Amino acid sequence: MEPDGGTEPGGGCFLYYAYGSNLLRERLLLSNPSAALCAVARLQDFKLEFGHHQGRTSSVWHGGTATIVQSPGEEVWGTVWKMHTSNLSSLDKQEGVEDGIYAPIEVNVHTQAGQVLTCRSYQMRDYVCGPPSPHYKKVICMGAKQNGLPPDYQNKLEAIEANNYAGPVPIMEEIEAAIEAKKINSA
Repeated sequence: MEPDGGTEPGGGCFLYYAYGSNLLRERLLLSNPSAALCAVARLQDFKLEFGHHQGRTSSVWHGGTATIVQSPGEEVWGTVWKMHTSNLSSLDKQEGVEDGIYAPIEVNVHTQAGQVLTCRSYQMRDYVCGPPSPHYKKVICMGAKQNGLPPDYQNKLEAIEANNYAGPVPIMEEIEAAIEAKKINSA
């Protein structure tokens, strides 16, 4: 048996809890090819907010991006992805950890089967609340639908007010191309 656990469960893998754009498989796989869906799960006593890090609009999404904030009695739904530790740095990079935009945190989430899983997630630091762009909101809603998050939570996401940004969002084009490619491959 290899010392790192080799193919043992958890050997060289970690669990990542996504609640924003990484709910959508095609978005996450752009820079993290090892991600595999593990479960849909609920984070208790947190709420979803959108904001601009240090008041600056996201240059990727052109609006506020999602974060989670402690809030007793509320809940956030999301997906648990099992990822290879080799993707930890690409995930951190995507979340802007080096630039101090998001900080990694550990959260305990409850799956629909009643398991409690300890996952890595991310929380925005030092932000000013602000609405997401229509594109960012769309990706979150698509991800929620793709992974079967509870219908009432999906409705809550659909009701989020977006800003009125209507310009180009290159990452959205990448995501849509990835979805199209998947359709062609599975046809």
